[in-house]
Amino acid sequence: MVFTPFEPDPPLPKRRRFRPIPVRTLVPNLITLLALCAGLPAMRLAVEGKLEWAVAAIVFAATLDGIDGRVARLLKGTSRFGAELDSLADFVNFGVAPALMLYFWGLQELGHAGWIAAMVFAISMSLRLARFNATIDDPNKPAFAANFFTGVPAPAGAITVLLPIYVAFLDVGRWPAALTAGYTLLIAFLMVSRLPVFSGKRVGKRVAPEMVLPVFVLVVLFFALLISYPWMVLTTGTIIYLASLPFGYLSYRNYERKDAAVAAGAGVAAAAPPQPPLPAGHAPAEHPSEEERPARLN
Repeated sequence: MVFTPFEPDPPLPKRRRFRPIPVRTLVPNLITLLALCAGLPAMRLAVEGKLEWAVAAIVFAATLDGIDGRVARLLKGTSRFGAELDSLADFVNFGVAPALMLYFWGLQELGHAGWIAAMVFAISMSLRLARFNATIDDPNKPAFAANFFTGVPAPAGAITVLLPIYVAFLDVGRWPAALTAGYTLLIAFLMVSRLPVFSGKRVGKRVAPEMVLPVFVLVVLFFALLISYPWMVLTTGTIIYLASLPFGYLSYRNYERKDAAVAAGAGVAAAAPPQPPLPAGHAPAEHPSEEERPARLN
């Protein structure tokens, strides 16, 4: 054995090998990135004055946003990375892009006030998404809360806030800049509010076999109308959505009352003292036997 006056070099640590990523987790993230690739060009199109294509890009991004989550749950490919990527894409697609579109379309007529309205909408979108991420894993939420959003969700906020542009393309009159700014602030308030909004996440998970073909026909008909009459469909859909918000609140309150009644009944049953057992052959006083009923009536 040969001894050296120098200490031997420590062994090099093994290189960490990253685990292969399943394809089922990549597909939803690719859909989210495709939606982001639709939202970013919308800002450029708005600057160039091509608002028709900018609105189409936002609608396309909203459609993809509604698909990626369902695909992730269907493929069991949900991940924390995908949730964070989806939130960042939503902020750009449905917060920054619509705000800039409205500003370049008409809010810039108000100067600094118009820019403040657009900025408040974008900031409200970021706050709404941050609140959603913070409460998504809340274990104290009631079971029925999974059917509702807290405040208007991001895609719906983007689609509804562009209503002044839809109306302008219908040639029924252009909204004044001040009215557009007030409407923008109203949608921003609805997004950060505590208003319960029906989510529809559990709608369409199961379709009866006899309803498959009618559903296909309705979907094709909707997109055909959207392509043929985009401004009429978007305007009508936005008005119907805004008018349905109070019904979502009433439905949520109804669920709350039922849940409180069930909890109160369970509490009363748990607090009631146990009743001593009755002798054999005797029925409880609340439910008299056939022989006891005539005596009870006399």
